[in-house]
Amino acid sequence: MGEKVEQTQFSREDRSRYRQKVRRSLDVFATMLRESRFEFERPMTGMEIELNLIDGNADPAMCNAEVLGAIADPDFQTELGQFNIEINLPPRRLAGDDYADLEKGLRASLNHAEHKARTVGVHMVTVGILPTLRREHLTGAALSANPRYALLNEQIFAARGEDLDIRIDGVDRLAVTTDSIAPEAACTSTQFHLQVSPAQFAAYWNASQVISGIQVALGANSPLLFGRELWRETRIPLFEQATDTRSEEIRAQGVRPRVWFGERWITSVFDLFEENVRYFPALLPICEDDDPADMLERGDIPPLSELRLHNGTIYRWNRPIYAVVSGRPHLRVENRVMPAGPTVADTIANAAFYYGLVRSLAEADRPIWTQLSFRAAEENFHTCARHGIDASVFWPGVGTVPVTELVLRRLLPQAADGLDQWGVSPAQRDRLLGIIEQRCLRQQNGASWQVDTLHELEKKGMDRQRALHEMMRRYLPLMHENVPVHEWEVS
Repeated sequence: MGEKVEQTQFSREDRSRYRQKVRRSLDVFATMLRESRFEFERPMTGMEIELNLIDGNADPAMCNAEVLGAIADPDFQTELGQFNIEINLPPRRLAGDDYADLEKGLRASLNHAEHKARTVGVHMVTVGILPTLRREHLTGAALSANPRYALLNEQIFAARGEDLDIRIDGVDRLAVTTDSIAPEAACTSTQFHLQVSPAQFAAYWNASQVISGIQVALGANSPLLFGRELWRETRIPLFEQATDTRSEEIRAQGVRPRVWFGERWITSVFDLFEENVRYFPALLPICEDDDPADMLERGDIPPLSELRLHNGTIYRWNRPIYAVVSGRPHLRVENRVMPAGPTVADTIANAAFYYGLVRSLAEADRPIWTQLSFRAAEENFHTCARHGIDASVFWPGVGTVPVTELVLRRLLPQAADGLDQWGVSPAQRDRLLGIIEQRCLRQQNGASWQVDTLHELEKKGMDRQRALHEMMRRYLPLMHENVPVHEWEVS
């Protein structure tokens, strides 16, 4: 989302040219898939973590440009809101004790960045939605200075033709109207990347869709927005609504949303890119001068810039990625369902659970998605976002079962098998999946800790706003101690 753009106005001719270029790129992509021109012999993983910036009172600090200047590390980049930044971790393989090295390196990077941020009076926090955000924090003025964000905002509202209504019914009820996409900046996530071959892509994407609800239930960390207790992972419905280009009438016609779970199991990565081109008009119709077909015929690898840009404005919860690195193209599944935080240890455990379970399911003799309707997978996803670790889901061969029971009895052993296939050391496998196991046994994740702590503070006489700030003051040292969230005390 943060790529820079220069063009800020688009004519009818621009949109027509862009549509033709995207369709031509899609044809070239199909040719590349047939000819197997992809890097996949040494599959790599990657991770992105979005961070909130807060001041000494735990309120959002609108100064990401100043913070990034102090950090001065290219791994840290701007994000949509001025109170957001993002860290992109270098790609790596999953083998041996790499998880221990990943956790150590991530903690070192975040600690260094926190030290630099403090020099400008700011702290960093990993949480799905910053609980101290108020409605007045999320206006158009909160958007980062990158021109692409202003352009996206303009194009989304031009497509809608009216302001956005955000409606979330949870424990409390939220109903607000906004004239910018700034509420999307409240959604800070962790994204897991997995490089796969074209032949394997469909299986890994389908498996990722199946387990998305389970991931959300276990890792929920976004129960509060604008002082309201809503879903356990409120980030899911908020993100789905905050970038919706459809008016009420267009939604009633069945037009698909740009934040999308999808509607079917796939047989090829091509299915997803083709759906993107067929169903969604361009938000940023920016064309490069190259001809992808000519490049491919010359033996060069085309960047497919227009197809990639278009793909980047369609926010699937599991998104297909085409990229060219060191002259070699590759494909990745980008798993986008998880919130940030609470700790680095929790984040790495969530990654291990995802990478292990997705491999086990994707390479099973009988694919689980042949036993589960796509609609049931989507219902699981939203049920888990609403209820978090207390959710129950439908699972083939089991029926409706509490998420924690399903994970303990079935999915943790499968995740362990998957990590063994990746070559992860038994010690790291057991340590990280042990965090997931204890989270299930204690029925506590980031969302439940936040809500339980908030309620305890309110019982002691604090009003909601004071309790939210006090809860965040308690969250911060626990986050820095890197003790997994299932061990956090509620007091």
